[in-house]
Amino acid sequence: MADHRSKLAAIVRQHEPQILSEWIDLLAKAGGRGAVERAEVEAHARSFVRLLADAMQADDSGGIDGPEWTKVRDMLTTLSSSRTRQGSSPTETATFIFSFKQPLFTRLQGEYRADAEGLARELWTATLLFDKLGLLTTEIFLKSRDAVIMRQQREMLELSTPVVALWEGILGVPLIGTLDSERTQVVMESLLQRIVDTGASIAIIDITGVPTVDTLVAQHLLKTVGAARLMGAECIISGIRPQIAQTIVHLGVDLGNVATKATLADALVLALARMGAAVTRTVPRA
Repeated sequence: MADHRSKLAAIVRQHEPQILSEWIDLLAKAGGRGAVERAEVEAHARSFVRLLADAMQADDSGGIDGPEWTKVRDMLTTLSSSRTRQGSSPTETATFIFSFKQPLFTRLQGEYRADAEGLARELWTATLLFDKLGLLTTEIFLKSRDAVIMRQQREMLELSTPVVALWEGILGVPLIGTLDSERTQVVMESLLQRIVDTGASIAIIDITGVPTVDTLVAQHLLKTVGAARLMGAECIISGIRPQIAQTIVHLGVDLGNVATKATLADALVLALARMGAAVTRTVPRA
């Protein structure tokens, strides 16, 4: 068995130019929308063939988890991550491995023209090996894509929860949509960082755009208020509509000594008063 697998590596080395040429053509034909440039495909293909031959010659166990396959795994990890960023599909990425079978099988048929049993063994060995490599490539691609999606979701959360300076020493946090644990963490981190950066002493958390307030949402708000207090800033919650006030009372949620206002404008007036400032009209109302 060891000699048999070593011959597979030797066949790849012996017919490398032909295999590479046919394989690159297949990859170019298979590449659909979002496919990488041909020059990059060729560079990846040449690198993979060299690393593959070295690994197969060093390890004839049929597995790809040994140290002999480290460079191959690293190369496929880099390839899959790159394809994820470039917008390739899982199929396009996996095709990089699976399409290698066709030119390789053609060479195996030529080598074992008079040995049907040997050809069957060699084809089965190669099939198992490339199936493992293909699955590895797909798994890495999916993990990379999940990481990209999670990062994009967090970036969207940060964009949807801005912390703005309303006045000197006064910050505003307008919340729109559902307030869950993950979003609360983003709000808390953003608010605390802005408190540190600006030295603000008052933060207005506006929940006008929050559709419903339940016990969990109230708890999230209290956590944010508590974290801000630890940083030396007091919070005012604005946007307390009648139905929200009734819900809070019905749930028995104790907002403690947190100041609440019906509108953001009312909250800003209160915040200015606490800062020793006030808004006055310069022109009488018509």
